[in-house]
Amino acid sequence: MTAAPTAGAATTSAATATAATADTTTATAATADAATATATADAATTGAATTATATAAPSAPAPPPVKESPADPGSTAGLVTPRPHLRRSRSRTYSLTVRALGPVALLALWWTSSATGVLTPDVLASPAQVVDAVGELWGNGQLPDALATSLTRSGIGLVIGLAAGLALGITTGFTRLGDELLDSSLQTLRTIPFLSLVPLFMVWFGINETAKILLIAVATTFPMYVSTSGGVRNTDRKLVEAMRSFGLGRLAIVRQVVLPGALPSLLAGLRLSMTLSVIALIAAEEINATEGIGYLMSQAQSYARTDILAVCILVYGLLGLTADVLVRGLERVLMPWRTAGPGGGAR
Repeated sequence: MTAAPTAGAATTSAATATAATADTTTATAATADAATATATADAATTGAATTATATAAPSAPAPPPVKESPADPGSTAGLVTPRPHLRRSRSRTYSLTVRALGPVALLALWWTSSATGVLTPDVLASPAQVVDAVGELWGNGQLPDALATSLTRSGIGLVIGLAAGLALGITTGFTRLGDELLDSSLQTLRTIPFLSLVPLFMVWFGINETAKILLIAVATTFPMYVSTSGGVRNTDRKLVEAMRSFGLGRLAIVRQVVLPGALPSLLAGLRLSMTLSVIALIAAEEINATEGIGYLMSQAQSYARTDILAVCILVYGLLGLTADVLVRGLERVLMPWRTAGPGGGAR
């Protein structure tokens, strides 16, 4: 009887312990849920605070612009503001007046020297005596005939020399074979003074017109040759090759490309050749001439006529000046873009 109650009591105690354990587990779970809820609430509170802080925080101000430091005044002390040089245009009357100042000054000096006795008539005739001599020679027909003869000689010799110089210059400047064959020989002949050829020409051709004309031709050949050869060599080779690709032959290229491109050099050679033609004319007419300006000079020398000598010298000078003016006019026609100088004024 005593054992039965003991077993029941044990059973009751076990049940009581199990219930206590269950209550403890439930309490622990409740405590964990409360902690989780608290953490969630804290996280929500923190997020809300952060959002509120981000919303309430003002935007960061933009950085101030960087100011460039001014240049050092000392670094530009030596610089000068560029100013284009513009030359004022001159009228043609003004240009001609300035050009005439030199000859007029020489004439005034000559006149003054003759009037004061510094220049006596046996040294040099006065301007008035020279004018009288011009009237005398023109009246008896000597000056027109002599001028026509001298111009004919000079003109024929100049044409021959220009043609020879142009042909030789194109040959040596445009073809390599011509350069190798002719240039060295022509350069050697060019250095020989043409006056040294006068005795040889007299032996070869006598004292007739042939010797005089050929002497002028030789004198005028080499300036034209040098200028033409240099101008042809400076022609743009790419342009020549382009014309060849279009089917142009050698003669067409020379006529349409090479000669127009070498035009400035050709005119420079023409100018030198025309000047030398007058110089060579003086030397040629000393070869036992019986007519021409040189013959008048020989006659005046024999009779000590300084007035006629002065007339002949002035005629030679006027011939050279006329040749120069003609070439300048030809330049204005053929190359109008070269009529202005470096500063823009008319030449």
